[in-house]
Amino acid sequence: MIGDIVTVTVDRPLGSRHPEYMDMIYPVNYGYIKGIIAPDGEEQDAYILGVDKPVKEFTGKIIAVVHRLDDAEDKWVVCPEDLTFSKKEIFEQILFAEKYYKSEIIM
Repeated sequence: MIGDIVTVTVDRPLGSRHPEYMDMIYPVNYGYIKGIIAPDGEEQDAYILGVDKPVKEFTGKIIAVVHRLDDAEDKWVVCPEDLTFSKKEIFEQILFAEKYYKSEIIM
């Protein structure tokens, strides 16, 4: 799936708070891909990097998968087609949520 173009429906835009953990503020847009079911039974979640304003929907390419070793689901990393990020850059931008999990970035 890396390199595929997907559309992410954003349910947690940049600057919003997590609905259950109010101290968690999203520094990136975050959402899901309609119609793709993840192992947790919900639609596939995705971080959106390289977009510096809140959006409701975004179409871009998958550049990485965040494989959680201690959770049932992975997260996809999506960005504009003309951008790319290193593993270190990805990790720094998603650390706000991934610090609670043991995970690896697959590119």
